[in-house]
Amino acid sequence: MLQILAVTFPFFALVGLGYVAAVRGMLPLSAIGGMNTFVLFFALPCMLYRFGASTPIAQLFDPGAALSYLLCALLMVTLVIALTRRGPIGWNDAAFGALVGAFPNTGFMGVPLLVALLGQAAAGPAIVTILVDMVITTSLCIALSRLGGGHGEGDSSAPQGAGQAARSALRGVATNPMPWAILSGAVVSAFAIVLPAPLAKTVALLADSASPVALFTIGAVLARSRMQAACGHAPAVPLGQVLPVVAIKLVVHPLVVLGVGRAAQNLGVALDDFALMVMVLVAALPSASNVSMLAERFGANNGRIARIILFSTMAAFLSFSGAVAWMTGR
Repeated sequence: MLQILAVTFPFFALVGLGYVAAVRGMLPLSAIGGMNTFVLFFALPCMLYRFGASTPIAQLFDPGAALSYLLCALLMVTLVIALTRRGPIGWNDAAFGALVGAFPNTGFMGVPLLVALLGQAAAGPAIVTILVDMVITTSLCIALSRLGGGHGEGDSSAPQGAGQAARSALRGVATNPMPWAILSGAVVSAFAIVLPAPLAKTVALLADSASPVALFTIGAVLARSRMQAACGHAPAVPLGQVLPVVAIKLVVHPLVVLGVGRAAQNLGVALDDFALMVMVLVAALPSASNVSMLAERFGANNGRIARIILFSTMAAFLSFSGAVAWMTGR
């Protein structure tokens, strides 16, 4: 366990440093958007491209892993909505609560952390989960968020119909550089393409910066959300609307993935034990930080979403390390 904590500690420490820097004013809140842009459009795509290019094509497009993980995502969305959609929580807030409960922070945190723990082979299954969550889970939850029909939910700028919302989400996926970076890496892997040395070095420099800057930015984003809530810019959120989703994300989600994966293997689905282990550990990651931006865009209670992300990130330092020890027997 101490060996695992030695690997995971620097990743969570960088999140903590970003949080402290924002809270103490060392990092201006106005700079956080620029850091997000750098990570999302430059550094992280290069990191995913590099992992994709160095991963066998069969691992990047593993139908057994993709279908098993997709079923788990659908189960998680259904579970969270069924448990939370009541009282003040309508379709909009319930749908984004489901998204934050089903979408792990795989891109910013999971891929580099799992590669550090398990080796390069972990990149393939982790990237499969990213594609499922970005393309299907996100689009589904945005579509479900519109079922409130505008009855006090969402802002006037948000799409009003479920179908229109789903199309808007897919357009967002199409303009997101991460899927295209993965696809480009897959093409390079499939055809054994070698980039010119200056270009390869540029990609490598950006890829190397992705993990530390992304983790630092996660901490700053979480601090910004907390500071905005403290200043009255976001409504107060009872812990009863936060902690159940945190528990579902960190405990129920990995157990669902493990159970569905074992059932799929017993039914003859081509899903190897290593890929399943990676998928379980992906599910044990804290909630994806980008869900907060989506919730704000579609008029959901972003204070609740931000607190779920914050609490899940804090708790995951121990819960994720425990999941690694459990799955690897260390």
